[in-house]
Amino acid sequence: MSRVQSFPPIASPDSRVLILGSMPGVESLKAGQYYAHPRNAFWHIMGELFAAGPSLTYEARTACLQSAGIALWDVLRTCVRPGSLDASITEEVANDFPAFFAIHPNITHVFFNGSKAETAFRRHVLPCLPEDRHVLARLPSTSPAHAAMLLEAKMQAWSVVKNILP
Repeated sequence: MSRVQSFPPIASPDSRVLILGSMPGVESLKAGQYYAHPRNAFWHIMGELFAAGPSLTYEARTACLQSAGIALWDVLRTCVRPGSLDASITEEVANDFPAFFAIHPNITHVFFNGSKAETAFRRHVLPCLPEDRHVLARLPSTSPAHAAMLLEAKMQAWSVVKNILP
C-alpha cells in the first residue's frame, strides 16, 4: 500500500476559521485540489454560503474562501490509505499545527469535516498544542460516502461557519 500526502494549507493572514479534512481522497489527489470528487458536497455548500461554488475555477473558489476569512487544510500530512475511505487510514502522521497556528494567530474556530478529522486532531494534534484556545466543532462530512444525510441538512449544519464570521 502506498503512502499518500496531503496538500499545503490554503490560508491568508486574515484567516479566522480553519476547516479541516482528514486526508484528500483519490480524486482530490489526482486533481491536486481539495474536495475534487464531483459528488462531494463541500463546494456546493461553500457556494451557497460564500459564493465559492463549483461553477467557479478552483483558484477562484479558494480565493473566495480566503477573502471570507476561511482556511482549508487536512489534519494528516501523510498516511497509508487504499482508496478514499477514512476508515481505511493507517500509519497517520499529523501536519505541524503549532507552526500553522503561530503563523495564523487570528484563527479562533476549527471545524472538522467529519468524524475522522476530529478524531485524528484530538489524538495527534491537541496534545501537542501548548494551550488550545480554539473553538472546536465537528460538522457532518461532505463526502459522498456520508449519504445518510441530505444536502439540505448538511447545508443547515454548515451554516454555523458563516454565522460566526463578520
